[in-house]
Amino acid sequence: MTRQSSRSTRAPHRSAAMVSVGAVVIALLTGCSVSTPQSSAEPTAPVGPRVPLSELVVAENPRALTGPSTALIESSAIVPVATDPAQALPVTVVSRDLDGDRDVVVSDASRILPLDIAGSIAATVFALGFGDDVVGRDISTTFPEAADLPIVTSSGHAISSEAVLALRPTLVITDGTVGPTDVVLQLRDAGVTVVYVDAEPGLSAPAELARQVSAALGSPETGDLLAERLEQELADVLAAIESIRPDDPADRVRILFLYLRGASGIYYLFGEESGADELIEGLGGIDVAGEIGWVGLRPMTDEALVAANPDLILVMTGGLESVGGVDGLLAEKPAVGLTRAGETRRFVDMDDGEVLSFGPRTPAVLDALARAIYAP
Repeated sequence: MTRQSSRSTRAPHRSAAMVSVGAVVIALLTGCSVSTPQSSAEPTAPVGPRVPLSELVVAENPRALTGPSTALIESSAIVPVATDPAQALPVTVVSRDLDGDRDVVVSDASRILPLDIAGSIAATVFALGFGDDVVGRDISTTFPEAADLPIVTSSGHAISSEAVLALRPTLVITDGTVGPTDVVLQLRDAGVTVVYVDAEPGLSAPAELARQVSAALGSPETGDLLAERLEQELADVLAAIESIRPDDPADRVRILFLYLRGASGIYYLFGEESGADELIEGLGGIDVAGEIGWVGLRPMTDEALVAANPDLILVMTGGLESVGGVDGLLAEKPAVGLTRAGETRRFVDMDDGEVLSFGPRTPAVLDALARAIYAP
């Protein structure tokens, strides 16, 4: 019996902003001949149990804090919402292909290959309880449960069709953020069922991704369970952050997300509709890129950076390492030193595979970033 996804009706094509951000990231990572820094081999170690966020002793004036901090999640493990999830196949689902929606029949999900630039889809599959059926991983899938799986993408996130076909997957789930697209389509031509999902980056993405991925696995009820769990966890951590952030908007930390790939000379700012804006707002900060009208992911300019004048700059750990740390960044880009964040060396870095993944670990990511921002 064919079972349809229970997700709400959405526009047939993904937003222009999301396509722009995804396309730029793919071009940056796959178009460079040099290797880009990754956190795939050894992700930042979690710190273990600690005091609840709402009980944290925070700085009286977080805008006055100085020096760099690293955000560490309590645990990188993925906890499944079900141990033996119900599944009904075949199922017809809507694949959110880059050129438009299409119906796809999934008849076999016994060998799953989740692929995306942040490892979010794989984390969702494991969180749904289907981790034992995953046969490979992308380079951004770094949580412990997937550590022994073979990698099918390069350091630049390019898919190797030979590596994929060698794993004999029956189902590939992707979102178009890894490529080349022709390789994914070749997999479909070779008889592999390919389903595209489309959860726009932001704090609503984890629950939406849970519902779309579970629909492709023939287990929509499990997706609803995971979505409900994530929505509750997210509500809890946002409430905790609200209890520790300054009440007066004038006292809130002015934050900018800077994307760095030093070996390739890449310096980009994340603006509105990139997901970074929702992350910053969820952290109780002020998204300064949005203030200056920055949309999507765009090359950094000295003028934009100085105009934004953030108190704090968010970066990926691998990206910061690629420019030689804070000292290297300030030497390479003197305009950074002209901002308040540069003058006070106020940078918060977080593992590349976690900070903008918008998957099941999003509540933990928010918790970790809040600690680094308000009580380093």
